[in-house]
Amino acid sequence: MDANRKTAYNTLIDVETKKSYSNIALNHQIICGKPGNASFVRELVYGVLENKMLLDYVIDSLVPSGVSKIKASDLTILRMGIYQLAKMDSVPEYAAVNESVVLAKKFARGRENFINGVLRSYIRDKYKIKLPDRNEDEIKYLSVKYSYEPWIIKLWLESYDIGFVEELLKAGNESPDITIRMNWLKVMKEDLVKNLEKNGYTVKEGRHSKNALHIKGKDLLNTQFYKNGMFSVQDEASQMVAQILDPRHGETIMDVCAAPGGKTLAIAERMNNKGIVLASDIYRRKLDIINRETERLGINIVETRTWDATKVDSSMAGKADRVVVDAPCSALGVIRRKPEIKYKKETAEIQALPGKQLAILSASASYVKPGGKLMYCTCTINPYENERVISDFIRKIPSFIVEQTVQFLPNVDDTDGFYICLMKKTDDLFE
Repeated sequence: MDANRKTAYNTLIDVETKKSYSNIALNHQIICGKPGNASFVRELVYGVLENKMLLDYVIDSLVPSGVSKIKASDLTILRMGIYQLAKMDSVPEYAAVNESVVLAKKFARGRENFINGVLRSYIRDKYKIKLPDRNEDEIKYLSVKYSYEPWIIKLWLESYDIGFVEELLKAGNESPDITIRMNWLKVMKEDLVKNLEKNGYTVKEGRHSKNALHIKGKDLLNTQFYKNGMFSVQDEASQMVAQILDPRHGETIMDVCAAPGGKTLAIAERMNNKGIVLASDIYRRKLDIINRETERLGINIVETRTWDATKVDSSMAGKADRVVVDAPCSALGVIRRKPEIKYKKETAEIQALPGKQLAILSASASYVKPGGKLMYCTCTINPYENERVISDFIRKIPSFIVEQTVQFLPNVDDTDGFYICLMKKTDDLFE
C-alpha cells in the first residue's frame, strides 16, 4: 500500500471523525506513517479539506442514493480519488483509481467495486457536472464552489460587496507562506537572512511587521537556527499585536488569554527581556508550551499562571501598564491554515462568543493603570466579535477611548484575517 495515500487517509479520517485540527493530525500522521513524499501528503490532505463541499457535491451527483448515505471511510477515499483526478495533474488517472481501490481493500472492505465504479463514472461524466445556478441562488453557488458553510458567506456579505467576498473566499483556499518572527534578542535580521539563504531557503521581507520574514524551504523547524531560538513561526498579522501594543522596557504587561504564547513571547522580545509579562490561561498544559518556548528563546521575564479570564483578579487591579486580550473566537481568519473551520455550523456556542469576549474584556479593564493601554484582538473576520464587542465595551466602560483599529484580511494584506483594537484608559471621562 502507498504510504503517502495511507497517511493522507488517516489524517483526513482523524479530522472527519475525531474533529482533530488538520495541522496537528497531519504532523502526527506524517511522524507515524513515515511517507516517502510528505509534500504530496500535504497537498492531498489540504486539497481535500479545502474543497470538501465541492467534492461532496460532485459525489452526490454520481451516487443515486446521495452522499449523505455514504460512510466516512468510503467518502474519504472517494474525496481523495476525485481530488487527485480533478486537481493533481501529476497523478495519472489509473493511479488515482487503482490506489483508491487499494485503500478501500484496507479501510472499506467490500466497497472496492463501489468506489471503483464512482471514480470511473467521474472520469466519464465529469464535464456534465455543473455548479448550482448562480442566478438562482448565489449563496449556494459560492458555498459549493469555494466550500464554505453558507452562514459564513452571509456574514461577510453584511460587511463587504459580493466581489470582495468572493476574493475573500478564494484567498481562504490558498496555501500561505511560512512566516517567521525574528528574535532580536539572539540575532540581527541581516544575519538571519544570510544564514537561511546559505542553507538553501528563499527569504522575503514581510509587508507589515518589522520582524517578519517569509520563508520557502523544507524542515525549517529542524534547523539549528530554530533550535537555538533565533526565530518563531508566527503570521504577520499576529506579529502586529506586539508592534501596535508597543510595550516599553521595564513595564508590567498582562496577556490574559496567552496560550499558545506567540504574542506573549513577541511582547517579551520587544521589551528586550526587561520588565514583567504575566501570561494567563485557563489550561495549565497550554502554559507548559509557553514555558518551553521561553527557554528556547532566551526569555526570563514571562511568568505563567492558570486563571479564568472572565473573572477579575483583584490583586492585579490597576497594576498593568498594558493588557492584551487575545479573545477566544470563531477563528474565521485562519481558514487558509485550518480549512476545517469552513465547515463549522453556526452553533449556540459560536453565537455566545461575543458575550464571552465582552466578559473577558470587561474583567481585563480593571488591571489597566490610568493612562495605560488595553488591546483587544481576535483571529476572526466577524463584526459581531470585533467592532460590536468594542462598541458594547465602550458603552459599558466609557473611561477607555479607542486609539487604533485594524482588520487584516487575507485577500488584501496576504495575512491571516486578524482584528486589533488598541484603547487607552483615561483619568477623565471628558478627556
